[in-house]
Amino acid sequence: MPAKDEPVVIKKYANRRLYNTGTSTYVTLEDLATMVKKGEEFTVQDAKSGDDITHPVLTQIIFELENKDGQNMLPIPFLRQLIAFYGDQMQMIVPSFLEQSMMAFSKEQERFREQMKTSFGKAPIDMLPMTVPIKALEEQTRRNMEMFQNAMRMFTPFPNAGQLAQADAEPAGKDAASEKSGDLQELKQQIAAMQRKIDSLS
Repeated sequence: MPAKDEPVVIKKYANRRLYNTGTSTYVTLEDLATMVKKGEEFTVQDAKSGDDITHPVLTQIIFELENKDGQNMLPIPFLRQLIAFYGDQMQMIVPSFLEQSMMAFSKEQERFREQMKTSFGKAPIDMLPMTVPIKALEEQTRRNMEMFQNAMRMFTPFPNAGQLAQADAEPAGKDAASEKSGDLQELKQQIAAMQRKIDSLS
């Protein structure tokens, strides 16, 4: 049994079976999805090598859920954009941004639920006026997109037009090593500014 507050260890065997060491029972991907929804922490380990394979297993859960009728949450444009970031210089920033964005959205979700409960009592969600949740979610989506766009503008790996004009006006004999050093310093400052923006989203 895991110690208190420690994540449960799920062992995955060669036959693809998953074993919950906390309950001493075999479980399915659907069971793991339920654990996630309940907020239960767990890690998945390869039973033979002991390697942590939590990431690919969680990705597999998302794949299974996305293939169920009526449960698609990831729109095609988002998937295309996400794929495009792989191998791009922005790849190192995307994970932190998505994580902070989801944390912010989760907080807004709880606030939204409380507002709905206050306004409509215990009425089932499917009996509430659809315009209320739709408008609220649309507004939240708009704010998230604005945050993303503002954050992306802060990371500009190439000089802007003003910087290019200034560079053209400088003497042609400027030391190349000094120029590279200045560009590197500027890039570091932009990355630091981007990190501060990401931190502020939480």
